[in-house]
Amino acid sequence: MTVLITDEGFGTDDWTLGFSPLDDAANDVAALDVPSDTDPTDVIDRLSGVQMVRVDFPSFADGRGFTIARQLRLAGFTGRLRAKGHVISDQYAMARRCGFDEIEISDELAQRQPESEWNFRADWQAHDYQARMRG
Repeated sequence: MTVLITDEGFGTDDWTLGFSPLDDAANDVAALDVPSDTDPTDVIDRLSGVQMVRVDFPSFADGRGFTIARQLRLAGFTGRLRAKGHVISDQYAMARRCGFDEIEISDELAQRQPESEWNFRADWQAHDYQARMRG
């Protein structure tokens, strides 16, 4: 099982349309599964009709997924953007600033990092260092 994290806290996954691997994606898929080593332009070229993109985070130390999310948003993608895998609560604000709407983690990770740790970071817009410095 997995836990879905949003600004409201822990929840269950409401996505029922499944995910297609980026390599196998046809023109009529609803959602794409994107590995962390994917070139963002390869994803941008396949976004027509896509409602959700799920980007894999194989390790909390692998930040390539943040770049993919930012590039998709800059390219105009307005669908759901989900980080999946080993994202830790300390990375929640960065994930949201890059454009992710939600994070999917394992039950095991959710037990090690309870909902209170994620909720502490849910007010990510108020803790933006750069915005505070710009005044």
